[in-house]
Amino acid sequence: MTEEKETPAAPQLPTPKVKRQRNWLPSLVWLIPIVAALVGLILVAKIIIERGPVITVTFITAEGLEAGKTKVKYKDVDIGTVDKISLSRDHSHVIATIQLLKEAKSFTAEDARFWVVRPRVAASGISGLGTLLSGAYIGADAGNSEETKDTFIGLEVQPIVTRDSAGLRFLLHASDIGSLDIGSPIYYRRIKVGQVAAYDLDKDGKGVTLKIFINSPYEKFVGVNTRFWHASGFDMQISSSGFKLRTESLATVVLGGIAMQSPDDRIGPMAKEDTAFILAQDQSDAMKPADGPPQTVLLYFNQSLRGLSPGAVVDFRGVELGEVKSIGVEYDPKTRVFLMPVLVQIYPQRLGRHMVEEQKESPYSQEQRLQYMIGRGLRAQLRTGNLLTGQIYVALDFFPKASPVKVDVSKTPLELPTIPNSLDEIQSQVADIARKLSKVPFDQIGTDLQTTLGTLNRTLTNTEKLTGTLNTDIAPEVSAAMKDLRKTLSAAQQTLSSDAPLQQDIRQTLQELSRSAASLRVLTDYLERHPESLIRGKQEDNK
Repeated sequence: MTEEKETPAAPQLPTPKVKRQRNWLPSLVWLIPIVAALVGLILVAKIIIERGPVITVTFITAEGLEAGKTKVKYKDVDIGTVDKISLSRDHSHVIATIQLLKEAKSFTAEDARFWVVRPRVAASGISGLGTLLSGAYIGADAGNSEETKDTFIGLEVQPIVTRDSAGLRFLLHASDIGSLDIGSPIYYRRIKVGQVAAYDLDKDGKGVTLKIFINSPYEKFVGVNTRFWHASGFDMQISSSGFKLRTESLATVVLGGIAMQSPDDRIGPMAKEDTAFILAQDQSDAMKPADGPPQTVLLYFNQSLRGLSPGAVVDFRGVELGEVKSIGVEYDPKTRVFLMPVLVQIYPQRLGRHMVEEQKESPYSQEQRLQYMIGRGLRAQLRTGNLLTGQIYVALDFFPKASPVKVDVSKTPLELPTIPNSLDEIQSQVADIARKLSKVPFDQIGTDLQTTLGTLNRTLTNTEKLTGTLNTDIAPEVSAAMKDLRKTLSAAQQTLSSDAPLQQDIRQTLQELSRSAASLRVLTDYLERHPESLIRGKQEDNK
């Protein structure tokens, strides 16, 4: 066996001594994530600190809205962001969850309003054109209520007036809205001073209520005496003074509008906010004096009502007393005729303030006064108001020759007697004449006339023959007779001339007769004085 050689052992190295440095610095590699973490913490803290309340707003549609991008703005300042958009359980609307900023806490007031700003074309003009490039956003209007909530119902139309607008709100009552819309202008002396903010039907459904806003400083021109009327389209009037055309502006013709003014510029005390006014149909209707309480009157006409319609004028000698409210038809089984009832509404105060005061001081009741006027001939009559259109109106007037009637003035509504107009009487007379003419036997008369004309023709022929015979046979004899007649007349003329002997003899004879008559008159006078002379004779006068 061979012996293994032992390798010499390696020399052992000394253990190094490690010494820690006193100024240890971390590596720059860790500096970046540390700084990022710090910035993140700061941002999170800032978001948490600046984070405001969360609210939900419901809309009918989410058109133009996008979660995480759509902003909520007030006066073009961002006050929040839409975080989430979801459908409601019944799928009838969408729910937008909005994260507001801390400084927008006042937008949680109970009367705060939200709406989606999109491009819109309305009566007030075109709005939201900026969203064509930037996209739709949610507009907001801060509330004034101290109560808060986190659920709101969004408006589908952008409000015309926000709560920070300077001015006053008023109410207008009208029978219908006409051509008005939200944003329709309001004019004072043809200057735009406000607009229509909203409108709604009355609870009873018999009219509408409009909410209007008058901008500052024009609210001072709205007093208790201010009148409002529709200024939409054209107001055309044709009267004895000529043709008149009124309009406020081109905008009112297309979009509608309202005008306001006070009678005789007497505005009166300034009206308080939310004061209610009546919206008249036109300026003339708005400027009329107060009418007082109306009175309903029933009229029965026994003629056609063609041309008469509800709203027609009730007139008294040119003064408009009221208007027609309704027209109907009734059958009277007693007389077996159809009657046409017309219900009208009149305002007695339009006859004059003095008459109303006299009625108050009169010892007679209203029924007695009315009975007296009916006895004097007060009647209602239909008259033609326009020959071109055929429109008619109701006229009240006195007809002294009208037949007396008995009317129960205690009935409700009051019933007034009527009288047919002259045109209807003429038509009745013409109809009577036509009926009489229809009874004339024109055919028999024509036959007889034709026979008479034939006989006359034959007579004329015979006369013509007789005339020819006269001209041939009798005419020469007549000429000779005429010559003899001329000779006779000439001889008579010579005999009767003033210098003819016969005329001289006649004159002498007449003179002798005159002297004989004078002597006879003298003798008669003498015998009348001395009748005894017939016996004794004429006595000589004693000298």
